Amino acid sequence: MPTNLPPEYFEAEERYRAAYDPEEQIERLEELISTIPKHKGTDKLRADLRRKLSKMKSGLGSRAKTSRFESPYHIDREGAGQAVLVGPANTGKSSLVGALTNAKPEVAEYPFSTWGPTPGMVEIDHVQVQLIDTPPLDREFVEPDMLDLARRADLLLLVVDLQAYPIEQLTWTLDFLAEHKILVANEAEFAQEGGIRLPVLLVVNKVDGSAEVADHEVFGQLLERPVPSVAVSAKTGYGLNDLRQAIYRALEIMRVYSQPPGKQADRTAPFVLPIGATVEAFAARVHQDFARKLKGARVWGSGEFDGQLVSRDHVLEEGDIVELRI
Repeated sequence: MPTNLPPEYFEAEERYRAAYDPEEQIERLEELISTIPKHKGTDKLRADLRRKLSKMKSGLGSRAKTSRFESPYHIDREGAGQAVLVGPANTGKSSLVGALTNAKPEVAEYPFSTWGPTPGMVEIDHVQVQLIDTPPLDREFVEPDMLDLARRADLLLLVVDLQAYPIEQLTWTLDFLAEHKILVANEAEFAQEGGIRLPVLLVVNKVDGSAEVADHEVFGQLLERPVPSVAVSAKTGYGLNDLRQAIYRALEIMRVYSQPPGKQADRTAPFVLPIGATVEAFAARVHQDFARKLKGARVWGSGEFDGQLVSRDHVLEEGDIVELRI
């Protein structure tokens, strides 16, 4: 059912999103709720905002007991990498995080249902990666802490809606990020602009049926920016496994397995290392003392033959099994 929100709602929403101080945010959110007309189409929106208001008031009471306000965007890194989802409103970022992880971000048909970051963990073949949903990018206002979160990420997932001018959305997003000195790592035209350069993956969402699959092929042919992309549907699950694998590759990490002497390697418990890591780096990851005591290792995978004895500076590869010799 349509919400039919009045102009006063959107004006109050802008004032709320521009507020930084927690007390002012609560005041602006109360004002925002008061502008929502009461009918069945707005029941969920009003309930969502009331829950958020209750959490903010509770959080303000807790913060009053401490001397320092901590931003919700200060999220501890977990897993083998951190990927932050960014993009315009209504591209389905929250739905994707909900489909891929155990997180439960707010999902609604109306714009700007996401008011803060929501982290979750996605498993990719026994490797845990952190995904973080964020509020929509908006030229009128974006929280500085949200941009700092994006700058600290290992990977940015640029989400666009295939059914709503995806090329324009991608161009707008890349330009917006560039204005804030967040640049795509492989775009040479930004080389002289300064700022931080990050790997990105374009996630083309809402590829919900065969017609959209065909539209995505056309989209790929029209795409001028050299950004790797994956077609997905948070609604049907189409392409989600491809997205998992693309995230893993974009993080430039690899799985290496430890094998104790006389035993089999546990394939469900890999050690995750950056691509190009050596036996010595692997030994240090297994135990901090092993690298110092290391005499060599036997390797299955990247050696010239299985079980080859290699030195500590041997470069490992994806899927290697390593038996350390201490």
